[in-house]
Amino acid sequence: MKLESIFPFLVWFRLITIDSLKADLVAGLTGAVIVLPQGIAFATIAGLPPEYGLYTAMVTPIVAALFGSSRHLVSGPTTAISIVVFSAVSHHAEAGTPEFLMLALTLTFLAGVYQLAFGLARLGALVNFVSHTVVIGFTAGAAILIATSQMKHITALDMPKGESFLNIWLDLFNGINDINIFVMLIAVATLLVAITSKKLMPKSPYLLVGMVVGSVLAIFLKDYTDGIKLVGEIPAQLPPLSTPEFSLQTIRMLAPEAFAVALLGLIEAVSISRAVATKSNQRIDANQEFIGQGLSNIFGSFFSSYAGSGSFTRSGINYAAGAQTPLSAIFAAIILMLIVLLIAPLTAYLPIAAMGGVILLVAYNLIDFHHIKQTLTFSKSETSILLTTFFATLFLELEFAIYLGVLLSLVLFLAKTSTPHIPTLSIDVSAKDQQRKLINIQQKPLKQCPQLKIIRIDMSIYFGSINHIQKRISKIADNERIYNILIVASGINFIDLAGAEALVSENNRLKKNNGGLYFVGLKSSVYEFAARSCFIKKIGNDHFFDTKGQAINKIYGRLDKSVCLTCQSLIFRECQ
Repeated sequence: MKLESIFPFLVWFRLITIDSLKADLVAGLTGAVIVLPQGIAFATIAGLPPEYGLYTAMVTPIVAALFGSSRHLVSGPTTAISIVVFSAVSHHAEAGTPEFLMLALTLTFLAGVYQLAFGLARLGALVNFVSHTVVIGFTAGAAILIATSQMKHITALDMPKGESFLNIWLDLFNGINDINIFVMLIAVATLLVAITSKKLMPKSPYLLVGMVVGSVLAIFLKDYTDGIKLVGEIPAQLPPLSTPEFSLQTIRMLAPEAFAVALLGLIEAVSISRAVATKSNQRIDANQEFIGQGLSNIFGSFFSSYAGSGSFTRSGINYAAGAQTPLSAIFAAIILMLIVLLIAPLTAYLPIAAMGGVILLVAYNLIDFHHIKQTLTFSKSETSILLTTFFATLFLELEFAIYLGVLLSLVLFLAKTSTPHIPTLSIDVSAKDQQRKLINIQQKPLKQCPQLKIIRIDMSIYFGSINHIQKRISKIADNERIYNILIVASGINFIDLAGAEALVSENNRLKKNNGGLYFVGLKSSVYEFAARSCFIKKIGNDHFFDTKGQAINKIYGRLDKSVCLTCQSLIFRECQ
């Protein structure tokens, strides 16, 4: 085993130069300033003290950068993961309590173990079968839930904890006359300043600018109302050591929710890293990404960090800022540590309403309007995944919404692969080309042999697709009374045992009518499996051919010559 496979950072360490160090340092500084308000906001969404969002932004990016495969992915706290953490842990403990914090760290550890196990088992390819529409639908629903959860902070209305999405809006409607105008003014001002800063100065830390303005406004308005609550001072310290709870009861309790967190984190990280990689022309190793995310969460759970994943915003900005290697994410984490040590006491002046305004903007940015519109316009199947995941997120448990979206995308994928395209082929006798290639009769109406049907299967033959293939073969035999069927197998990537058994059964059925199944152009890997599984032996070695000419010549000798005497098609050379 190569050392690079255990320590993947050794690969990009060789790429570090003075120029790349400068570029990574600038990108790291940009990332640190951006993640400062985000970390506080995301921890609030997760129901954790604000400093835990910053701890996550300090620890997870370093480990993920060292053991991941992407050069631009920046890991840390994310909106979607934060709301799932809150939803999962709030079932078992009240937000803000030591028990809630302990369970959040245990959940993070378990999610990391799942992710690491998936990576070591080389299951990275599984993400390919989960539609990205699941993430789009989930994050859109999560954005509305996040915005809804901030209504009590923005309006200063007293609302019971743990209320559902609909109940919160009902309480808001009923208490509209009791809204604290001054508190709402702070939230709205923070929101508008942040939006304006982003438009006028796209590269500015617009969330931070909005929070500063909101804090200053709160100082002026505190004499007019006593409803302005503050976040409180964040400890000016590096991430302290912590210990998840490893009791069997706790692990059993959190294992299902941890799986949902792990799954969402992996889908986010791999899809984001691939999106950035298309711009940077880099190849992503999904298995290595799984390992990087898993180790970052396991390690982070012992350093007061909750579950993290790849951040689309920070990763995109990291690439745009000119980052050359994963060192930029490490620089961002180190610079954030220095910033927290210097300015942590200033958070004592940060009003919760201003934080609510920032979170509203974060929630809005979470909704991918472009892809939602594209999905609704062009794909009915993807639309069903999008809407199912979206409404499940709003009205059902968040973990169940993730499972439901993933399950539906897998079902639709299997539905597509279970009905492979099986065109009928024939030879164009009018063509001048001496090769006389087989042509799809849907592209050009051609004469066909009345005793030999030539078809092509354009997908693998496995337990999901074999029923469709058997129906096609039965239709040829029963309706067209053709019992010799040649399958052009160049598009078959594999045949599983269920598929092999079904084909043997069909061949035996055709044999009763003096026919059979024949194969040409099997790939070497498929042929090898067919030989090992006795598929070739059961059907007969003389039913497999390397070339179409060889196959037709051999099968022609088995046809009923009395039918050939009156045949008008004469499409094969042998017919002449």
